[in-house]
Amino acid sequence: MKNIGILASYNASGFLALQEAINKGILQAKIKILITNNNNAKALENAKNQGVNAIVINHKKYPKENIDTLIKDEFKKNACEYILLSGYMKKLGSELTSNFKIINSHPALLPKFGGKGMYGTFVHKAVIEAKEQMSGCTIHYVNEEYDKGKIILQKSFYLKEDENFKSLEERVKDLEKKALLEVFIKLCNI
Repeated sequence: MKNIGILASYNASGFLALQEAINKGILQAKIKILITNNNNAKALENAKNQGVNAIVINHKKYPKENIDTLIKDEFKKNACEYILLSGYMKKLGSELTSNFKIINSHPALLPKFGGKGMYGTFVHKAVIEAKEQMSGCTIHYVNEEYDKGKIILQKSFYLKEDENFKSLEERVKDLEKKALLEVFIKLCNI
């Protein structure tokens, strides 16, 4: 059974999708730990409700420490093979990317609409403003550059004539959960 670690900054909806699949026996894995950089993240409560250990690691709590080293040590201690970025809003350094298989879900079809500052609503607004005909999500490995890691899976759909950034965001979120689950089933149910 594969061990998964989670990095989250807010709600960690990707974590919840994976944990639900684990609870139903669809995904043969165990989420060992959730780490957040946000003292007030809903992810802490979500993890507690699912019986998953959750901790906060940030510069407020550890002002003199190397945050990536602390995170790496926790994931190593929990024997995590895969790490999911579930809305984690910090750039990762090589200390993490070289030690783990880190997976992210981006709410657009990379390489378009990726890079620094391209997350959440910003992505969906850019897609609408560019008058794109298609959107979707990209599941990819994480390296030291924003949204430049190897693509694992892309799922797409056509935009509706009356699509706005809010409706697009909801459609992409639903698609991301399905795509993440598909990727983790392939990686973990071997």
